[in-house]
Formats: sequence, structure tokens, C-alpha cells
Amino acid sequence: MSLQEAQQRVDQWINVYGQRYFNELTNMAILTEEVGELARIMARRYGEQSEKESDKEKDLGDEMADVLWVLICLANQTGIDLTQAFEKNMTKKTLRDKDRHHQNPKLK
Repeated sequence: MSLQEAQQRVDQWINVYGQRYFNELTNMAILTEEVGELARIMARRYGEQSEKESDKEKDLGDEMADVLWVLICLANQTGIDLTQAFEKNMTKKTLRDKDRHHQNPKLK
């Protein structure tokens, strides 16, 4: 599925099953909450914190998809074509960082 298709599917879902999009600030708060849930699992599963029994069954992919869902909602609401934005961002990163990481002694 392309980013454009994902944006269309989220919009269709909102129009069929949702009443409407939450406003942008509400969705920004929800995005922050979802990123926090993802961070909690990452910190406990891959970081130095011990994983609680209640977190062991959490699906990391599902948490990432929750973040993506809300990000797509925000893109749809603000008129952002994520495919174009991603392509532009990749070009920016390539131009800016094409040699930077290869020259970083910390990454060797």
C-alpha cells in the first residue's frame, strides 16, 4: 500500500465509521499519547527498564500503526500529501547527509 492509498483508506474509514475527524489540536494530543505508548514498550522491551507483565503482550507493530494512523489523519486534515512530503524529505536528507554518517567515527 502506498502512502497515498493509506491516506485515502483512513479518509474513507473516517467518513464511513467516524462522525468526523477530531480537530487538529485534539489529534496532535492523541498522536503524542500514541507515541508515548510506543515509547513505553520500546523502553521496556529494548531499553534498560524491565518489562512489566502487563506490557509483554503488547503488539509493537500495532502501536506503530496507531502512530501512523493519527499522523495520516493530521496529514489529511492539513492538506499534506505524505508521498510528496516524504520524497522531498528523502531528497533533503540525502543532500544534507550523504557523507555525514560515513565520516562519523561514532558509527564505525
